[in-house]
Amino acid sequence: MAATFRLMGILNVTPDSFSDGGRFLLLPDAVAHGEQLVAEGADILDIGGESTRPGASAVEVDEERARALPVIEELASRGVPALISIDTSKAAVASAALAAGAGMVNDVTAFRGDPGMAEVVAQADVECCLMHMRGQPRTMQDEPRYEDVVGEVRVFLEERLEFAVREGVREERIVLDPGIGFGKSAAHNLELLRRLDELAAIGRPLLVGTSRKSFLGRIIAAGRGTSVPVTPDERLAGTIATNVLAFERGASVFRVHEVAPVRDSLAVAAATLA
Repeated sequence: MAATFRLMGILNVTPDSFSDGGRFLLLPDAVAHGEQLVAEGADILDIGGESTRPGASAVEVDEERARALPVIEELASRGVPALISIDTSKAAVASAALAAGAGMVNDVTAFRGDPGMAEVVAQADVECCLMHMRGQPRTMQDEPRYEDVVGEVRVFLEERLEFAVREGVREERIVLDPGIGFGKSAAHNLELLRRLDELAAIGRPLLVGTSRKSFLGRIIAAGRGTSVPVTPDERLAGTIATNVLAFERGASVFRVHEVAPVRDSLAVAAATLA
């Protein structure tokens, strides 16, 4: 049987996301982009109203809801053939998003940011993603240090998985994310990708989100013989390479900006693992 994967298309309705901030603030633009991502093969649309880029400032609940909910409502009303995910760490935002038509919660704090989040997910019986992040977006890239990044991330993900199950979330509803770029150096990111099979051994689907991230910009630049990182729009090749490697090492969900080329690359990779 061929190996399978799911693609999560990124739809940021924020003014300050690192690569597409401000592009989809207007409702018609956001909805059109969401439909385009689905047309390209997105299985999941991840809609976020608060940036989690390094240094990002927190957003109030009302503002986050005002950004994300109209997009979710409109896409749901159009019956888009994709699972709608809300990218939030706030229980109130998640609850409103689920009522508006979302069917998944992507929480970068792994239920640590809001004590009510686990209950919201458990009662709705929806899929969720729990991610590893050291610190907060504002501070997470301030000299991150680990003795063994893979071992420490594994322990964290196992603990959060156990916590979620204790709180009533069904284990089969849980996806885990090692948090590439969230409180990690480039070396940490590469080590996580290199040893991803150790995290896949936990037994839950792994989500990998390397799309357009800065460590790829530095690696690509070095390959070109320059120290100036390439721009986010020039990081597609690095995104594809890391996703294909992650797929081979056990990841099955891929959070990306450009769905079609990653889909095609993973389809070829999957054929080799049939």
